[in-house]
Amino acid sequence: MSMDQALPELDPVIHAQARLRVVATLNVLADGDEMAFNSLKDLLGMTAGNLSVHLTKLEEAGYVAITKTHRGRTPVTFARLTKRGRLAFEDYTKAIRTLLDNAGGS
Repeated sequence: MSMDQALPELDPVIHAQARLRVVATLNVLADGDEMAFNSLKDLLGMTAGNLSVHLTKLEEAGYVAITKTHRGRTPVTFARLTKRGRLAFEDYTKAIRTLLDNAGGS
């Protein structure tokens, strides 16, 4: 990368390790599919409180949609990646690739 080319910006909402793991996991789902909060929590090995904080941050950015419903009398929360979230993740991965491709070395 030449001196006059700017390094790509990394989305600070996604760049946090826990949020990156959440977005990467939800990105694997088909467009419009969602994952139950407890399944996501268990898969990522996160506490409920930690996952909740990160999902709220992603929801505020418009990257994740949260749906609260019931199965019988039991409340269930689902998370899915929005179109905006998918685009943000795609941009993020492109930026990371550009940084790595231009990092030098062998």
